[in-house]
This record gives sequence, C-alpha cells and structure tokens, in this order.
Amino acid sequence: MNTSEIGALILRITLGIIFFVHGLGKFQGGIENVAGWFSSIGLPGFLAYVVAVIELVGGIALIIGLATRIVSILLGLIMVGAIFTVKLSVGFTGNGEMAGYEFDLALLAMTIYLAVSGSKLFALDQVLFNKENKELKESA
Repeated sequence: MNTSEIGALILRITLGIIFFVHGLGKFQGGIENVAGWFSSIGLPGFLAYVVAVIELVGGIALIIGLATRIVSILLGLIMVGAIFTVKLSVGFTGNGEMAGYEFDLALLAMTIYLAVSGSKLFALDQVLFNKENKELKESA
C-alpha cells in the first residue's frame, strides 16, 4: 500500500460523500423545484433529474469504489457545466448572494485526479474484477 493510493482513497470517499449529499438534497428539496430552476437559467428541466441521479448514484459508487474513473468523468462534466452556466458570472469567490466557483473548481480537480489515476484501495472494483485480471494474466 503506497501513500498515493491512500490519498486517492481519501479523495474518492470525500468526493463520494459530497456528491451523494448534493444529489440527495436535490430530491429532498423537491426535484421539481430544481428542474424549474434549471429551466429558468435556460437549461432543459429534465437535466435536473439527470444531474441529481448522477450525483446520488455516483456518490455511492465512489464511496464503494465502483467505476471510479467513469463516475469521476461524469461528475467532472457536471462541475464544468455548473462553473460555465452559473458560477463563472459571479466570480471566483462569489458576489455576496451566491458562492463563486472556487468549490466547484476544487471538486473538478478531484474528479480529474480520480479519472486519471483511479483508486484501487478498498474498492469494490478490485473485488469484482481482480479475479478476471488474474485469470487473464495466468492464461497469457
């Protein structure tokens, strides 16, 4: 076990919790309200459902270490969308009424790291797919 894997595990679980809570909040606060807000800023309302599901399910997937790279790419795309459609206009630290894009940028950086590096430590992927990898190596 090396220190970069420990760091990736910490990022993966932290990011998973953050996105899970954000996705859950969209449903608990009324996903219809979020869809209405999406429409009010010029985005299709159904996109709110897509974002909320990706955040909720993606958060769980990151916590358990399932499809970390794919989930990280999807969550990173959501962060890019949030930065460019909403947050960029209020600046890096915000405008007093709305937070800026500094937090979104930090989350984006974490998703990029996990998309590039992955995270194997205590990951369900290792349990599910490691046997296949061993069998392939043994047959080669």
